[in-house]
Amino acid sequence: MAAQPLAERYAAVKAGIPAGVTLVAVSKTRSVEEIKALYDLGHRHFGENYPQELRAKAPVLPDDIHWHFIGHLQRSNVKHVVPLVHLIHGVEDQRLAEEVQKRSAALGRTTDILLQVHIAREETKHGLSPDELREAARAWPWAAWPNVRVRGLMGMATNTDDRAQVRREFEGLRRSFDEVAASGAFPSGGFDVLSMGMSGDADLAIAAGSTLVRIGTAVFGAR
Repeated sequence: MAAQPLAERYAAVKAGIPAGVTLVAVSKTRSVEEIKALYDLGHRHFGENYPQELRAKAPVLPDDIHWHFIGHLQRSNVKHVVPLVHLIHGVEDQRLAEEVQKRSAALGRTTDILLQVHIAREETKHGLSPDELREAARAWPWAAWPNVRVRGLMGMATNTDDRAQVRREFEGLRRSFDEVAASGAFPSGGFDVLSMGMSGDADLAIAAGSTLVRIGTAVFGAR
């Protein structure tokens, strides 16, 4: 059986995503040609996991692409990522946020970030605990970091077939998001991104209030 064309896969994925929810096409390990083909269908938000790939792809693709860095970001790579990204999804410690501030200030720009929260029952995933999130919102020196703008939260659910568990994890992250939003720690109206949901659980994430889903294979096809 012939592979389903990209345009058909893209249309099918978009049909399941309501207005107001951003689709980030996960383009890690995908070629420039594959990304350009999706761009030509009108898509603009792409997610990369590796700094070296982002640095290779961004200069040879159109300038109006919104690049999302969705992988685990080490401080040593912040200087490579900040000049290129629309949004950094995974800030999980104070020293990383401070490095984003330093590199952003040097470029005279403001960098949008999400705080990553650990919601899964897997130690391999990164992120702040709910208590650490509260402490970050309350006590990290945000006023000293004018070049960093916290736009919301990001989290990844447990990799499991237990959809009830995944639903609970997403609903817990939504409660954390609402709590931080209500705390006034960040400017009202600007704290508006809840990034959760991937190819296998995007429907549960959207039902729980996700405003951004990260989908790769369902859009691009099998590698």
